[in-house]
Amino acid sequence: MIENSDIQGAAALSICESILLCLGDLGVMSDKDIIGILEDAANAHNGDGVAAEMYEHHRAVHDLIQAIIKGGNSVRHPK
Repeated sequence: MIENSDIQGAAALSICESILLCLGDLGVMSDKDIIGILEDAANAHNGDGVAAEMYEHHRAVHDLIQAIIKGGNSVRHPK
């Protein structure tokens, strides 16, 4: 069974990625700025100072954001 929070998280991620792509496409933000936002978000979940029971959750969020940065999901990379 799919948890409601999983659905909400996937929807929020999709919306945020679309917004970042739009801001980049419109020239409001550079790719460097968008990647900076993603890096800041990842660093907020690096696990430092987090209670032991939440550590794995925060590290998983961190790792997902890092994968998005590496995969270029939120930034259109020239082909």
